[in-house]
Amino acid sequence: MAKSRAVLPRKRGRPATGRGPDKRDPVTSLRLSPKLRAEIDAWAAEEDDKPPRSEAIRRLVEQALGAKAQPMPQQSPKSALKASDMAAQQIDKMADSSATNEERHARKRRLLKGPGEFRDIRSDHPKPKR
Repeated sequence: MAKSRAVLPRKRGRPATGRGPDKRDPVTSLRLSPKLRAEIDAWAAEEDDKPPRSEAIRRLVEQALGAKAQPMPQQSPKSALKASDMAAQQIDKMADSSATNEERHARKRRLLKGPGEFRDIRSDHPKPKR
């Protein structure tokens, strides 16, 4: 004789998210200020397919996480040197003629090297030894 399968009674109400045959993603809710909601809606309106707010939020989060996860591409030493030389030429053109030679060279060096705050957060350069 064949085994009979017990039939469980169906639960009332809306099925739980994240479970069941279609394996939908669980729902995550968040509170948004009216200003942030308006900015998200404006961003979505600029997109070609004009996604609904929930899809716009998903895309923005994916973009933010993807941008952080991908390191900056390495610049070749030759192109970095060329960019530095071009910047040095422009700095020389704009230099303050009333400053002393030493002061102009110090300013130029600071400008080419960049602010320390930015140098500290660069992930593509080794950290300076202090």
